[in-house]
Amino acid sequence: RWFTHFYVVSVLWNGFLLIWLFRAEFLGDSFPSWIQHMHHALGRDSQSENVGNEHFSALLVLLLLWLHSCRRLAECLWTSVFSNGVIHVVQYCFGLGYYIAVGSTVLCQVPTNVSNGKELSVQIYWYHMIGVTMYIWASLHQHRCLAILANLRKSRSGKVVSLSHSIPFGDWFESVSCPHYFAELLIYVSMAITLGIHNVTWWCVVMYVLFNQALASILCHEFYLKNFSSYPKHRKAFIPLVF
Repeated sequence: RWFTHFYVVSVLWNGFLLIWLFRAEFLGDSFPSWIQHMHHALGRDSQSENVGNEHFSALLVLLLLWLHSCRRLAECLWTSVFSNGVIHVVQYCFGLGYYIAVGSTVLCQVPTNVSNGKELSVQIYWYHMIGVTMYIWASLHQHRCLAILANLRKSRSGKVVSLSHSIPFGDWFESVSCPHYFAELLIYVSMAITLGIHNVTWWCVVMYVLFNQALASILCHEFYLKNFSSYPKHRKAFIPLVF
C-alpha cells in the first residue's frame, strides 16, 4: 500500500513539469534557470532543428505519464485491496526517486531554447496516434486486471472479506500470471513510440521496466505454482506465449 506514496509524488512532480512544458509549448515562456542547468548537466544540446516536434512529443509523453500516475493513484486509493506485506526501505526510497527521475528524463529529451519567446507549431504524426492508441489499450487492460485482483478479496457487495491470495481468472489472466505487469511494459513502450521510436534514452527506461517487471512476474508466478496445485499450467509468467 505504500506504493501509493510513489504515485502521489509522481502526480505532483510530473504535473509541475507538465505545466512548465505546456507554458513553453503554447505560451512561449522560457524554462526556469534550474531546469536549464539540469539540461546542461545532463549534456542536452540547447538547439535543435526540429524543436516544435520534439517539444510536442515530450509534452504528449509527459501528459501520458501524468495520467498514468493519476490512474494508478486512484486505483491504489479506491480499487486495490492490499495485504499486510511490507516494502524494504531501500526499495521505497528508490521508488520515490524513480518517479522524479522518469519525468525529468522526458523533459530532458527536448532543447531548453524552446521557441525563444514564440509559439510553436504543433504537428501530429503517425507515431503519436499509434503510441496514444497503444497507451489507452494497455491502460484499460491493466485497470481490468487490477480490478480482477481486488475483487478476489471482496464480496459481491464490494466489502473486503479476505486478504488471502486466490487464483485470478479473466482478461489477460487467461494467458499470463501477471498481466498488469505486462501492461505496464506496454504502457512504457507506447510512450517510446510516441516520442518517435528512435529515442534511445527512453528505450533504456523501457529496458529497465522490462527487467523489473519480469523479475516481479517470475516471483509471483513461482508463488502461484508453489501454493496452488490446480494452477493453470499453460499460463506464462509475463509475456503471453513467450515468457
